[in-house]
Amino acid sequence: MGVFSTTSGLTSADPASSDLSRPPQVVHPLVQVKNLRKEYTTGRGKLVLFAGLSFEVAQGDLLAIVGQSGAGKSTLLHILGALDTPSEGDVYCASIPLKTLSTKQAASFRNREIGYVWQFHYLLPEFTALENVAMPLLARGESRAAASRNAQTWLEEVELGDRAEHRAGELSGGEQQRVSLARALVTQPKLLLADEPTGDLDSGTADLVFSLIERMHQGHHLTSVIVTHNMALARRCSRVLRLDKGRVEELNPQVI
Repeated sequence: MGVFSTTSGLTSADPASSDLSRPPQVVHPLVQVKNLRKEYTTGRGKLVLFAGLSFEVAQGDLLAIVGQSGAGKSTLLHILGALDTPSEGDVYCASIPLKTLSTKQAASFRNREIGYVWQFHYLLPEFTALENVAMPLLARGESRAAASRNAQTWLEEVELGDRAEHRAGELSGGEQQRVSLARALVTQPKLLLADEPTGDLDSGTADLVFSLIERMHQGHHLTSVIVTHNMALARRCSRVLRLDKGRVEELNPQVI
């Protein structure tokens, strides 16, 4: 399922076609999942959430993961983002084997390569929108002035530049989720992970927030993986995977 870019082996004296003489290059997927298994030990024995999962996410994909509640969608997303570890199998992100990362390395990897948007915004209520968005940059050691400038830029990207000094409790649910999106993208990650990002919103606000995610995805050349129960939103993605009974199945977004 890899993505390949091939070029002709022909040569030409025309400078405009000189690239054709270059050897073929393999473009690796941004995310590779190989034989993934996750199980938990309970009082009744082992609970296998999923097993044998293998799939890839190409650079630029807008991928929806759908399935019944309890199927393991959120757990899978946590594993993709190095927030959880599988029982077996491997996950590679940008060719990095995530299971080889130490706790400190995983934290640095998340800060630099991954943007997260959750169903609940998890904004710190005592801080302003600007301060919430700036926090990932402060955590990586940027100066307060630089972090604030970048945070303001991203608040303007999500159309909240005029709400920068408002605390979380002074914002609507949709505004809070837009601040959460700005916070996820302020580090300019390679991969955006979103877990039911519109689940707490009414249908109209959900559509507006998802449209903003689509615009950010396209405008900033992101690779995005979104867990959702909303099939209308899933149909707007370039790919859909259904997690069901411990397995993944690729669906056609146009017919789900």
